Amino acid sequence: MKVLLIAPPYPLEEFPSPPLGLCYAAAAFEAAGCSVRILDFIVQKYSAEKIKQTLDEFKPDVVGTNSVTMNHNQAVSILKEVKTLSPKVIILMGGPHISFDYEASLTAHPEIDMAVIGEGEITIKEIVPVLHDRKAWASIKGIAFLDGGRLVKTPDRELLKDLDALPHPPRKMLPLSKYLALGLPASIITSRGCPNQCIFCVGRRMVGSKFRTRSVSLIMDEIQELLDMGFEQINFADDFFTVDKKRVKQICSEIKARGLNFGWSIFARADSVDLDVMETMKDAGCHTVLFGIESGNQEILNTVRKRIKIEQIKKAVEISKAAGLRVFGSFIVGLPGETHETLLDSHNLATELDILYGYHFLSPFPGTTLMEEIENYDLEILTDDWSRFDANQAIVRTSSLSPEDIIGFVEEYYNKKIQADEEDLAKRHALGLCTETELMVMQGNKKMDVVYNLLSKDIIEALAALPASNGGDITLLAESISGLIDRKAEIVEPAITHLVKRGYLKKTEDQGKVRWLWA
Repeated sequence: MKVLLIAPPYPLEEFPSPPLGLCYAAAAFEAAGCSVRILDFIVQKYSAEKIKQTLDEFKPDVVGTNSVTMNHNQAVSILKEVKTLSPKVIILMGGPHISFDYEASLTAHPEIDMAVIGEGEITIKEIVPVLHDRKAWASIKGIAFLDGGRLVKTPDRELLKDLDALPHPPRKMLPLSKYLALGLPASIITSRGCPNQCIFCVGRRMVGSKFRTRSVSLIMDEIQELLDMGFEQINFADDFFTVDKKRVKQICSEIKARGLNFGWSIFARADSVDLDVMETMKDAGCHTVLFGIESGNQEILNTVRKRIKIEQIKKAVEISKAAGLRVFGSFIVGLPGETHETLLDSHNLATELDILYGYHFLSPFPGTTLMEEIENYDLEILTDDWSRFDANQAIVRTSSLSPEDIIGFVEEYYNKKIQADEEDLAKRHALGLCTETELMVMQGNKKMDVVYNLLSKDIIEALAALPASNGGDITLLAESISGLIDRKAEIVEPAITHLVKRGYLKKTEDQGKVRWLWA
């Protein structure tokens, strides 16, 4: 059986990692004896022509995708295109959105033959033998489908007990050179499950409240695979990496014992860290810790069941800084009960902590307590357009705040600060007063801008062949690209030089012509 898995478009500005969930699905299909291919539209421009070409070449029996709420509409559009081109193909969809919105999704989009709900690896193993026997689908746990227009939801799938039974995600199916060109971390999980009950989070509903772990040796093996692929940065994407300090220290000890040299980052709760564990992580290569602070107002934190005190947040930041770690704080604006005063509390806390931080607009996703019990909270959701659930738009109101109020706060207390900092940096750069670190950041931002353009517009693929006599010249290549992305050649050339030196771009020569390709 041939299975095509599609990664739907996702904004590069959101710093995507290679799609881990889709790779786990690919591994499950491979383990079930399928031939699997991944078509990745995260790091290339989407087009219906690419869909048709892949379907014609690969001729899959099954096409699947996953999505989060913000790109659910795009994922559905792709599946509709697939069904139009190949009506007999069986279409599956998984991921957090459809797991909690399966009835509406299947009813509105009958081209989706089956929704895979929650953790899908064991479900995939069981559905592969019966995919062409629709009468047998009702015997498979953890799915939903339409039967003659009638919704069928089978019993919930039990969570996987032994995470070590999961094969390593086959990331080599992805266009790795493009992800490496972005320079962003690859993600890995060492555990699943989160015992906390934050009302705005869908993660706990997907992976359960019971903390389940992978063996440290298998984690190290996967890290080595990532390093062998060329990744230099890794993000431990566990919902709650620091829940077990003893285990964190075991991971750090094994990183050092194996001599694994890479930078890494984690998500942590402010009530789960101490100086000893932070120093241990720093010594093993950790450079950044991200705390979900959410609000600077204790009453708001209590409302959203964060179960953290403001003083614990301050202490966690102090400890992290003392250990030499960079700290990033994530705040949410527009939480239930939010007022002008609570927003100012968040601003004041962010200023006092003196850390990198960012504001996200509240997006109450399907599956969250907030979405399912909204009548119990001081909150109104103003749209059902899933594409707007991207945490970059104000889509809620409280009794005290309109969407315009929420946007105005972020503009006044965050965007203007960022703009002022950028203007100050530009002035100091013009005067030759920037630090070495600031110069590196500026150069990195320019390189990232060039790479974003290359990927989102398929620029390398669109390049005309160049004469062999000078087609391998980097300056000529940069000049060719410059006109296509509307950037000065002197900005493009350093970025292209980096990509060529790292082996992410390569040239081929045929019949007196040179073409540049992603490696």
